[in-house]
Amino acid sequence: MTVTRAEYCVIACAEAWRGDGEVLASPMGVIPSVGARLARRTFSPDLLMTDGEALLVGVDGTVEGWLPYRRHLALVTGGRRHVMMGASQIDRYGNQNISCIGDWARPKRQLLGVRGAPVNTLNNPTSYWVPRHSRRVFVEKVDMVCGVGYDHADGAPYHRVPRVVSDLGVFDFATPDHSMRLASVHPGVTVAQVREATGFDLVVPDEVPCTREPTERELGLIREVIDPHSARSREVGA
Repeated sequence: MTVTRAEYCVIACAEAWRGDGEVLASPMGVIPSVGARLARRTFSPDLLMTDGEALLVGVDGTVEGWLPYRRHLALVTGGRRHVMMGASQIDRYGNQNISCIGDWARPKRQLLGVRGAPVNTLNNPTSYWVPRHSRRVFVEKVDMVCGVGYDHADGAPYHRVPRVVSDLGVFDFATPDHSMRLASVHPGVTVAQVREATGFDLVVPDEVPCTREPTERELGLIREVIDPHSARSREVGA
């Protein structure tokens, strides 16, 4: 069966939680949520998933425990949580902006605001999901630092940006200066397309693999169990 671009994005997002162990997964967005639930059902069974408020839930939604706010804060500030957030802008060092476009004192456009981005990024691993990869999002320098990148982390002990996933590919920071590297392209996407859609010079290895194929079981879980109404295709249509 043909695998859609949205399904490759789900797989790429799920891989962000591989090997994390018993941490609180906090996916933001449809495809990250499907990815986290897929990871929990397959290769990362120890992930803690919440109902978005205070209850810990199993893969079928069954309540498994209660997460009081004080415990949530302990997880957030102690590196025991892995968030996947969105980004209105992101730069080569993983700085993220969700607050405003233009000078913060007189912005051209007001967005969500800083919210919890600094706490997330300084105190626990934070990955990013970008459903529309473009030069407006992947910029040379963000207009305001909300999520903290590698050049602003100042040795924060739990700071880590495991990956950035977009509708074109997967990116990491596995370079000497922690600048963004192209880790894989989704099938049907070329390296040239990614470069053209990015507002800074990516680190591009000599060989760039394709994002891995989902297994037959993973496809069945995505299509029949986790997202049977295909909400993923409304976030990434290809």
